[in-house]
Amino acid sequence: MSPHEHVTAFGTIDGELRVGGMPLSRLAARVGSTPFFAYDRGALDARVDLLRAVLPERIELSYAMKANPMPAVVQHLATRVDRIDVASAGEMHHALDTGIRADRVSFAGPGKTPAEISQAVAAGIIVEVESTTELRRVIAAGDELGLSPQVAMRVNPDFAVKGSGMRMGGGPQQFGIDAEQVPEVLAELAGSIDILGFHVFAGSQNLNAEIIAEAQTRTVDLVTELAELLPTSLRYLNLGGGFGIPYTERDRPLELERVAENLGRLIDGPIAARFPEASPVIELGRFIVGECGVYVTRVVDRKVSRGRTFLVVDGGMHHQLAASGNFGQAIRRNYPLIVGTRAADAGGEGVSVVGCLCTPLDLLGDDVELPADADIDDLIVIFQQGAYGLTASPTAFLGHPAPAEVLV
Repeated sequence: MSPHEHVTAFGTIDGELRVGGMPLSRLAARVGSTPFFAYDRGALDARVDLLRAVLPERIELSYAMKANPMPAVVQHLATRVDRIDVASAGEMHHALDTGIRADRVSFAGPGKTPAEISQAVAAGIIVEVESTTELRRVIAAGDELGLSPQVAMRVNPDFAVKGSGMRMGGGPQQFGIDAEQVPEVLAELAGSIDILGFHVFAGSQNLNAEIIAEAQTRTVDLVTELAELLPTSLRYLNLGGGFGIPYTERDRPLELERVAENLGRLIDGPIAARFPEASPVIELGRFIVGECGVYVTRVVDRKVSRGRTFLVVDGGMHHQLAASGNFGQAIRRNYPLIVGTRAADAGGEGVSVVGCLCTPLDLLGDDVELPADADIDDLIVIFQQGAYGLTASPTAFLGHPAPAEVLV
């Protein structure tokens, strides 16, 4: 998607980008300093509404908090989704502070400590175990606390998902228990604890509807085999997520309707027939929040070096590692960016937008077209900044102040 398409999605007021219905210059004045992240509440609602309208009614929507744990964002989404997925004790406490029911919170991720597991069991949230060690720790915590833990098993499938930004299943993985090991684990330990069901998450940031549909179909087939080994009925079926968003001009948006059609067939067919007590869960983070946020940074210097123009901004990769290309991109490509106070102006000059860090890796826009008179004090806006931004970046590098975050 081009910068123009993103400008259209957010809208403009008198030529300025609008975020949360507010002109960018007024929003910047209200925040008081740059850089900052701004998340559009209306855009978040529209995203959830889209998912509710397109996905089958029986699907439960879980928000993966790791994508954006900003308190106001999580508080707002807790009123709009069915579940929240967390990946640490800190995120768990934050999720419970929203008032969501504990049994609507799931705790995934490798390396859970005994203390974290004990807290999760005490709170009554669903612990998605990633190893036999974690499963034994859950059993021990339940015995010590005199509680029946809520537990599901994360399975590392015997298939991989092509086209994902990050592969989370198939082959050797730190995530989940290998599918071929699950029968042995269940035979040894399932009698000691009530296993609610399974979680299979094969890959993230995928824009190919056919590949996602195939992965979901294979997931249902795999879980059907494994569920035969459970001593009780399957009540929890987390199909993962992995729905991607476009970050560069070459990316095409995910055809959500095609994914939904396949999910409808699975739910009305094998899921309804074999797992009548289970509500299937789709776990999404980036797809919900990613397109709903912007990163705003101010130009502090304009310089020309051997014919190349640089706009130096007061932000950079310490706040937005992904936009710099250092968050897993095999080939660096520009995220869409504009001069936000002149959102309607066409580009007239190729410039490089760089941050304030002492490294050439601090590159936010490489030879991007911006208005030819872009200069000091202009506000540069980078789109697709609602997910894996501030908390996925090296904020302590060089000791610059942390940016503000606002939900508008």
